[in-house]
Parts: sequence; C-alpha cells; structure tokens
Amino acid sequence: MSNINLYNYIESISNFPKKGILFRDISPLLANFEAISELRNIFLDEALKYKIDYVAGIDARGFLFSTLLSQDLKVGSILIRKPDKLPGELYTRAYKLEYGESNLSIKKSLDIRNKNIILIDDLLATGGTLKCAEDLINDNGGNVTLSMVVIELVSLKGRHKLSSNFYSVLKYD
Repeated sequence: MSNINLYNYIESISNFPKKGILFRDISPLLANFEAISELRNIFLDEALKYKIDYVAGIDARGFLFSTLLSQDLKVGSILIRKPDKLPGELYTRAYKLEYGESNLSIKKSLDIRNKNIILIDDLLATGGTLKCAEDLINDNGGNVTLSMVVIELVSLKGRHKLSSNFYSVLKYD
C-alpha cells in the first residue's frame, strides 16, 4: 500500500445537484494517476478474497471501476444499465428513487446462472440502486458475492439493504 490519502481526491460540492445536497465528486480522484491506481489496488486486494466469474458495473460511474477490476481479475465485465440503454432481450428490475422510480437491466444473452459476481459502483447512499442491481443478478441465477463502492454515506445505512458482502473504500457520515 502507498501513502496516498484518497480522501484528498474527493471534492465536496454544496447544493448539487439541488439545494441541501452535499455532493461527493470523484472527478479529482479519476484525474490523478496515483490516486486511481491506489483505488484500483484497494479494490483488487478485496476482490481477490473471492472466487469471481464477472465484475458488474452500475451505470455509469460503476463502469469506470468494473472494467479496470475485471482486467486485473481476468474475468468479464457486465454492464448494468439504466432504461433504454441496452439493445436486445433484457432482464429488468424496477426500484424507487427519492423522486420517482427507475429500473436497471442486463442482457439476457449473458450467462450469469451460477456465476459469482462482484457489483461495483462509485457511491452508496440509501442503497436503492445497489440493492436493485443485486436483486437483478440474484433473481436471474447469478450470485452477488461482493458489492463494492468508492464512497459510502454511512448515516444513510444503505449497506443494511444488501444481502451480499459489502466493502467501501471511503466513508462519510
């Protein structure tokens, strides 16, 4: 491990995307080679504790990390997409947002049955999106063995909605 403090690469932006929200921006982390390399190594160290067949990234920032990690693990990467982003036959699952409802999808042509899968995203807040992705995979024959995020907003208790093992790199109240 290096001595890079990844908290130094997260920018806190008040009142974004709306008044009263404190947004944790990962852009500075992504823009710094040493920081993104450190994050990649942290994710890899955790992932190596599991037997994995795929890494699944959640639309869209989760893709940044799932593809890096899948290369290191020498497994495929699965895209979990928001509505109207994937062609073909899909497995789809709806979930509630604070301002409505949305859904996530994966392609039916993927062979996820009895496969061990890591889910990865940039942030865990209330847990609705990650829980939806976990259910989408598990309900269609896959096995989410680990969910990982860069940032966890601990006070929102999103991790308690998940049934998989969970790991977060950075924690904020």
